[in-house]
Amino acid sequence: MTRARPIIFGVVGVILLGALWEIYKAVGPATGVVIGGITVLPRTSDLAMPHLLTMWNRLGEPVLSQPGSPPLWQAVVAAAGFTLGIAAISWVIGVVVGMLLAVLMQRFRTAESALLPWIILSQTVPIIALAPLVSGFGSQLPNWQDWMSVVVIASYLAFFPVSVGALRGLESPEQAHIELMYSYGAGWWTTLLRLRLPASVPYLLSALRLAAASAVIGAVVAEVSIGLEGGVGRMMVEFASASSGDPGKPWAPIFGGIAIGLVAAGAVALLGQTLRKYRRTEVAS
Repeated sequence: MTRARPIIFGVVGVILLGALWEIYKAVGPATGVVIGGITVLPRTSDLAMPHLLTMWNRLGEPVLSQPGSPPLWQAVVAAAGFTLGIAAISWVIGVVVGMLLAVLMQRFRTAESALLPWIILSQTVPIIALAPLVSGFGSQLPNWQDWMSVVVIASYLAFFPVSVGALRGLESPEQAHIELMYSYGAGWWTTLLRLRLPASVPYLLSALRLAAASAVIGAVVAEVSIGLEGGVGRMMVEFASASSGDPGKPWAPIFGGIAIGLVAAGAVALLGQTLRKYRRTEVAS
């Protein structure tokens, strides 16, 4: 029952969100709730807020009216798989880079003083400004493809929580435990592998979860910024133009993006189960 509780709460949360959507659509004003000239709640027209049943039925219909067009859900699954693959590669790169930086900063205090401010400052650069730079630089390299630019941008977002969380974890062992390792004649590498890395797991798991979310968000936004076709990010832009005549269609890639996030979170949760003997508690990043 304890293991099933998060799943039950998740399902109940989705049901309550859907019920709230339909209730507000039924009782809310068609022009939305406006306070002081600012719209604080959305419009409830069928174009702005289609019924959940409308969105569900649209998934089973063809993407286009042309003969032979695949059903919408199939196109969304294919696009979500494409974006998920990019996000997975970005997550792996971000984890590797973040861990290397964390180990370097833990080993050398000078490196921590020099790198940590720049690592934090790096996250203030918006993706919209970063995408043209990465794409332009990559185009000058041989055999460079657009999806590689998306990977660079998404991993750029993913490495930050890992580097900060891993650094906190590597520095978490008590001084008495470190001195005990030194009394055994253990060097820095042995202390890192036997003490610091196991102690960092509670900090690292939450960081990996944030990195997974950052990789997914970065992949979707970078697809839009760079114009990469085949993923849910580009699909959101393409389907948005059909909202006036087909209100259920633009929501399909949004559901695909949600599914990608759930898969990424579930993968990190499975990873946490394999490391459960090291995670008596979990520390939020």
